[in-house]
Amino acid sequence: MVRFRAGVRKVTDAVWRVVGILEPEERVYEALTLREQATIADLAAELGITRSRVSRILKSLAARGLATQLPGRPARFAAVMPDIAASELIAAQESQLERLREYAHQLAAANRARSGAHHPAELIEVVEGAADVRKAFIRLQREARTEMRVFDKPPYTAEQPEGNPEEYRLLGEGRVRYRTLYERAGLTQPDRMAEVWTGIRRGERARVTGSLPMKMALCDNRLALIPVSTSGPRADQASYLIHPSSVLDALSELFEARWDKAVPLNQRPVPNGEEQVLTDADRDLLGLLAAGTTDETIARTLGWSVRTVRRHIHRIMTLTGAETRFQAGMQASRRGWVL
Repeated sequence: MVRFRAGVRKVTDAVWRVVGILEPEERVYEALTLREQATIADLAAELGITRSRVSRILKSLAARGLATQLPGRPARFAAVMPDIAASELIAAQESQLERLREYAHQLAAANRARSGAHHPAELIEVVEGAADVRKAFIRLQREARTEMRVFDKPPYTAEQPEGNPEEYRLLGEGRVRYRTLYERAGLTQPDRMAEVWTGIRRGERARVTGSLPMKMALCDNRLALIPVSTSGPRADQASYLIHPSSVLDALSELFEARWDKAVPLNQRPVPNGEEQVLTDADRDLLGLLAAGTTDETIARTLGWSVRTVRRHIHRIMTLTGAETRFQAGMQASRRGWVL
């Protein structure tokens, strides 16, 4: 029992404070949770604090939905189950954070309306340091209301986490759309293709192109993040954060122009008559094949041998009636197998 309580204590110290349950409230709540029910005297004796203080804390816990007073004398209390209590506290905090977000947007809009035309120096911020650039990218995603548009290209830094957890969260909530345009060279990086498929499975619209001029993230039509330098060892050390301006408009037009000419990676379900002959391996190959990627690059990307790649390409060529690999990729696009 003591070991179990020590384990619980270690968790509560790190977690319950996030939702505003501080000492000594968490001590009383923890002690009450490990009992079926308890009196004020029981808890005071166990925790070594006065009855009057325990009484005040229990009233506070009851007001916050963490404890209930049972009928009868002397007064006895029971804890609300931690999973239920935590869910309610988290929901309340999320509601407050969402109100803060909306208020911040309104305040920013009011400030822009009041100040009218901005001084040019206020339209572009410089973000310095790889960690701060990463934070700025996360900030853009959290502020997005409808859509994120991204240019993705090497190099990738060692500090980057696997995938994009913020994107996966927003796609799961269904609030924000993602369109990502990948440079072909990036797809040949180790394990990179697996990350791309993860985003696609979660709802990302993805396309591939031969080359991109730079990395870029667009938050709706309100903010953009681009690197100060596109080459060299410090290319990821500083970025421009661009506010509504002609520069932002040009970047938005650039994305749409490159997106329209790129090759889709997303795979559309095939008709019933064809799905029996189109394998999962074939579907994985379609996007790269339509992009004109070489056999050797496909082999490295998918972890196949070149011979296996050519065998799958021949299968798709036979399936589509194409005479060349390029025709096979185009036929796959025309048939709606990729979108």
